[in-house]
Amino acid sequence: MVLRSYLPILIFVVLATGVGALFVYANSRLGPRFNRRPTTFNEDAYECGLPSEVQSGFRFGISFYLIAILFLLFDIEVVFLYPIAVELQAFGTFALIEAGVFIGLLLIALIYVWRRGALEWK
Repeated sequence: MVLRSYLPILIFVVLATGVGALFVYANSRLGPRFNRRPTTFNEDAYECGLPSEVQSGFRFGISFYLIAILFLLFDIEVVFLYPIAVELQAFGTFALIEAGVFIGLLLIALIYVWRRGALEWK
């Protein structure tokens, strides 16, 4: 009984793994062969059809990483709120109150990092 409910998931995982393995194999056989010896041309960064002007020693500032992490933290709330939004009638008023508390805590955290200057690009 339990196996029957997991059978579609198992079939999907097997098919996905098989397709992935097939693509890797086809790429190794049919794909272009490149010179494996490193040269300056091979090691240069290449983006959007143009050579990159950024040197290899270039480092991003900490504010870039801080804003990226804050974006991820505040963006994760959608993952938690989506099931409540879809099935609000099934969860009831309690889930709505809990979602409000969750959003309130995130709002307090956003105000805190904003006041501390973490969102200012330097």
